[in-house]
Amino acid sequence: MKEMIVQASKLSEKVPKLFGIPSGVPGLDELFYTFELDENDEIKKVSLNGIPSATVVHLTGISDTGKSLIGEQFALNQASRGYNVLYITVEIPAPFLIQSLKQRSKALKIPWENVEEHIYIIDAASHSEIREDVLNLTNLISKAIEENRITATVIDSITGLYENKEVAARSVVRKLYEIMKKHYQTAIFISQKRSSHEENSAEAAGGYAVPHITDCTIVLSKMVVNTKSMAQLYGRKIGDVIRTIRIDGCRVCGHDPRTHLLEINDSGVVRVGPPLEEVTNLS
Repeated sequence: MKEMIVQASKLSEKVPKLFGIPSGVPGLDELFYTFELDENDEIKKVSLNGIPSATVVHLTGISDTGKSLIGEQFALNQASRGYNVLYITVEIPAPFLIQSLKQRSKALKIPWENVEEHIYIIDAASHSEIREDVLNLTNLISKAIEENRITATVIDSITGLYENKEVAARSVVRKLYEIMKKHYQTAIFISQKRSSHEENSAEAAGGYAVPHITDCTIVLSKMVVNTKSMAQLYGRKIGDVIRTIRIDGCRVCGHDPRTHLLEINDSGVVRVGPPLEEVTNLS
């Protein structure tokens, strides 16, 4: 029991340095910031220019909002910078993930041959023995991180790890979170939102399990312009799809809490646009 009580001063060597990890998603990195004192002893915001390091980010939304695209852009960006990335694929088998990553690298103008050696994949989609046994999976993740000097991890999706057993969601997510923190990973946990959930909420399948455990939650949403008033408000045509992104809390650093446009171009590249308040026609 005694070793469970630790004086704050004794933990200084274990405290990670806070800095930004480039996400590869234009416009996203500027939404995170920290604080410093200026020459007048006033507090000022300082952009991190990236996702806060060693942070577990929960990325959630309904289908077709750009979740997997963001995960892939993050992985490819880190790999292009020479860092080793671990990608746990739960939804599609590894060869099909590679197919998608190669297309994404082409769209991002990142030569595939420059990044393929830096991307490691755990194919939980093809192996039920690790997909359905979180202890087995976390042991495999830990081994992969240690043996390959992994610095960033993506899981797409954590929802697939507790299919048909959502009562275990909190336990599953907690074990994955703990292994990420043990290895100081900057991680993205992608989750699928139930259609019955409020679209702009942070909750995914599994209820409150995910956002209450992870360090930061990013909510993706979309809406179809289906009335004249909506078309006038957003300056779009009826039938257009509007996607949005919002940081729904980050306990590691400061963040922009506003809802921003999320744009996906014809090549599948995602970028964060201006806040909605700047693009709506309210006059």
